[in-house]
Amino acid sequence: MKNQEIKFKNKNHNYSIIIGMDALRILPKQIKQLCPKSKNIALIIDNNVPKKFKYKLKKGLKNYNLLFLSFNANEKNKSMGVVNYYLNKLLSKNFNRSDLVIAVGGGITGDVVGFVSSIYKRGINFINIPTTLLAQADSAIGGKTGVNSSYGKNLVGAFYQPRLVISDTTFIHSLPKKEMICGYAEILKHSIIKDKKFFNWLKKNTKFVLTKKTKELIYAIKKSCEIKIHFVNKDVNEKGLRMILNFGHTFAHAIEVKNNYSKKITHGEAVLTGMILAIKLSIIVKNCSKKVLDQVQDIYKKNNLTYTIKNVSDSKWIRSLIPFLKQDKKNDDEKINFLLLKKIGLTNLPGKFKISITKIKTYAKTISLY
Repeated sequence: MKNQEIKFKNKNHNYSIIIGMDALRILPKQIKQLCPKSKNIALIIDNNVPKKFKYKLKKGLKNYNLLFLSFNANEKNKSMGVVNYYLNKLLSKNFNRSDLVIAVGGGITGDVVGFVSSIYKRGINFINIPTTLLAQADSAIGGKTGVNSSYGKNLVGAFYQPRLVISDTTFIHSLPKKEMICGYAEILKHSIIKDKKFFNWLKKNTKFVLTKKTKELIYAIKKSCEIKIHFVNKDVNEKGLRMILNFGHTFAHAIEVKNNYSKKITHGEAVLTGMILAIKLSIIVKNCSKKVLDQVQDIYKKNNLTYTIKNVSDSKWIRSLIPFLKQDKKNDDEKINFLLLKKIGLTNLPGKFKISITKIKTYAKTISLY
């Protein structure tokens, strides 16, 4: 199957997202075209990436001065301390702005390395090679970079676009089921907020995506990227419309912070939970019908994803999220800014539903009853 290419294009940025089996082989040629002045390349590689890919990169980039740096990818290492470590490594090797930094790993790796690239000498060339389904279908697209703080997730960061994204689906074949579900959550989210036809396709094909069938996997990644690009191109710096991509994430981020970014629950599992809570809240405020909830939960049931929503019928657990909901960076006053759903393929515009803490406490019991 031929590589699929999507163009990220607006007035300020223009780069390609290349998706396919063995897409990594085009990297040397792309670097020569995009970064002709680069002599030094730093490759910051997630420790979870199989060693055979490191050897493949080393062989393909043998004409450059290579600096290999490892990264233990977890939410606790998504920190300013780790960012400073990599900045000092680049400074010690005298990298300049015409050189290149490449992230090889999942979403956390891309976030950290992208942020390092954005602030190193006010911006160095950056290429993202996402290796997980979550990163290929979502986080590698759009230029969001950053780290966590003790006050919440992704509160320190920058918008910084890569020169290129290469999504080689060969990486995905080494992923455990938990990681596949993690990425699938964002794919499903994109269909829910924008594309009913894609949502209906997922009803029939989710099992093939989760079991890594090449044709369905590449199609799902491509469609997911196209939906994300649609919103990013309209609102690169997330001042309004792009916030639609945060559907389910207000609850999801609260769940992750509440659990201290524990490995027991992945980002995708938190998103699967958060989307159900957001749909239930949408029903309570009379923004959508219960039929929408039934349609989404049907996908969960058919694909053994219901374990992710075991707490959504517990009003006490829902209320326990409130202190963490208050920390969400999308809030702009004392109320919590929720992105809610009207129907499959359509949300409200961001900012329409700002709900007080008092009302959330009241709604918690009703949410648990659906």
